[in-house]
Amino acid sequence: MVDTLDGRTVERRQLQQIIGGLSEGVILIDPDQTINWANDAALRMHGVATLEGLGRTVDEYRHRFQLRYRNNHPLTEGAYPADRVLAGEVFADVVVEVARTGEAEPEWVHRVRSLVLTDGRDQPDCLVLVVTDATDEIQAIERFERAFNANPAPALICRISDLRFIRVNQGFLDMTGYAREAIVGRSVYELDVMSGADKRELGKERLAAWSTIPQMEACLPLPEAESKLVIVAGQPIEIGDEKCMLFTFADLEPRRKAESALRNSEEKFAKTFRLAPVPMKICTLDGFRILDVNDAFVKETGWSTDEVIGRSPAEIELWDAASTRRKLEKELIEGGSFRGREAKLKTKNGAVIDSLVSADTVTIGGEVCVLDVFQDITERKATEMELVDAIEQVMTDTTWFSRGVMEKLATMRSPQPVGTTKAGLSNLTPKERQVLGLVSQGLDDGEIAEKLFLSRTTIRNHVARIYAKIDVHRRSEAIVWARERGIVGLDTVRGKKTKAD
Repeated sequence: MVDTLDGRTVERRQLQQIIGGLSEGVILIDPDQTINWANDAALRMHGVATLEGLGRTVDEYRHRFQLRYRNNHPLTEGAYPADRVLAGEVFADVVVEVARTGEAEPEWVHRVRSLVLTDGRDQPDCLVLVVTDATDEIQAIERFERAFNANPAPALICRISDLRFIRVNQGFLDMTGYAREAIVGRSVYELDVMSGADKRELGKERLAAWSTIPQMEACLPLPEAESKLVIVAGQPIEIGDEKCMLFTFADLEPRRKAESALRNSEEKFAKTFRLAPVPMKICTLDGFRILDVNDAFVKETGWSTDEVIGRSPAEIELWDAASTRRKLEKELIEGGSFRGREAKLKTKNGAVIDSLVSADTVTIGGEVCVLDVFQDITERKATEMELVDAIEQVMTDTTWFSRGVMEKLATMRSPQPVGTTKAGLSNLTPKERQVLGLVSQGLDDGEIAEKLFLSRTTIRNHVARIYAKIDVHRRSEAIVWARERGIVGLDTVRGKKTKAD
């Protein structure tokens, strides 16, 4: 039978055999501060191969290795885990960074817990430090925290065990105006990140079950009793061994402000459209189906709003001819807009209105539409024609008209397309010039025949050919054309030189 000392020795050896192959490091310390034994895992975690490299006593260990907490606060004598266990303290999950003495940066991160083994008299017999290498785990957490803090997308992390926030990134602080200390430690329901969400109850259920919380719109409370419209979603994650929920946010406030501005803009547009004194209509770009018309349109055309909504201009025969409609629609499709095009608008009862038409594309409610504006110029054109008719009545004596008046009259009576000109004098024969010169004096066919000693029929044929060559249709237009070019009848008859074209 072995004595007590031999019994303890056997027990120690058996204990060493049991823990020798563990992945956790185990260091056995005697009450006299002697480091009695350490398994291979504990030696590897300190970068040594033998117990001598670790230190035979707690004092030696303290001189060979520098320990500090993760907040960079160094551990002093009495605060080392070995010192604390020698004092009889039992602790769990003390996390320290370990560096060799003289090295600036730590090489390992240890998570340490303690055990105190007692003898039969309940006195400390063996002090145990159990060390776990948390280097990879802590580095992974640090990488996550760096990425979390650097991510511009607002985010919070809530611990599932007590539903309190443990992390907040700068993106969230910038978006809300909160200080970090006003967030960390608060309950997820004190700062209700799902406030006002239509799926709030589902979110609460998913949070309790530690499962994914789907995206939902919510009104996030702000420090000054205001709120911000956001999209919030939750993703289950683990930090260390703790279950957590990562909340991410998208700021919808710019969208809300834009929508509000758009609504205000559309309201102003709607009021302007409705009260405009000129006829206006809004239609689709695809198919030109009418979406709305204003009161002036209803009054001008005789069509009611209900009669035209949903129909195209072709269906209600809005124009005097299909060719007019096709021309305007083609110009709008190809150019995107046009201004001041003359066209004849047709009313419900068949009356025709001379109009100036302008059109442009506008975006209403996210849809590209066409806004048409009509200006009634019927009275103006009638006035112009009355003026021309009055002038024609005094055309029998045109000598008193200034050249400027003649040019304006020509333009008013027979406007030319842009970039085109009428025929020149070179197209006329000498005899036709003589006849035209006498026409410009206001002589009729009989008087011209008498002056040129030709028959009335011959003069009439000359006049018809002159009309065709200079592209006019009436005698007054021919007189204007001749006067524009300085053709004076008497000079032509007498053979004097006339102005070139």
